[in-house]
Amino acid sequence: MANRILLSLQEELIPPAWFDGAKIESYVQRVLQKLGYDGEEISILFCNDEYIQELNKNYRQIDSATDILSFENGEVYTDEEGEWLSAGDIALSLETLPKNADYFKVSENEELKRLLIHGVLHLNGYDHGEAHIEQGVAPTDEMLVLQEKTLKDFGDVILINEK
Repeated sequence: MANRILLSLQEELIPPAWFDGAKIESYVQRVLQKLGYDGEEISILFCNDEYIQELNKNYRQIDSATDILSFENGEVYTDEEGEWLSAGDIALSLETLPKNADYFKVSENEELKRLLIHGVLHLNGYDHGEAHIEQGVAPTDEMLVLQEKTLKDFGDVILINEK
């Protein structure tokens, strides 16, 4: 079997020139396979800061924009192709992405890959509590260590062509 990746853009949001849904979907498929997940359905919404701030406010009572939010589902359903785990939904802010890349002194390409791995891990039961990635500091939290190891495994993947 494989996994289902459902990509969408916030209504009326104009995607950046680099946005290639097929490349992003392929990358997430490869990440899921690398991590050993099969038969999952994941929805990824690309949005702006205003939209993700509203989600953050409504679901986490934090009234500020963030880079990524994950909403775990965990329901199983069957269709003509087989049995699927509805892992959940990811919302990723395209406005915060370049801010993060600048803050961490990495390319937008690397940051996008990191955020997608981060979201996938959250949908599969990982949590990092209060631990976060810090510039120049190796993570010690299990989720973040796995995230960074997985990111290294996909170092050659280009989702955003740098200028």
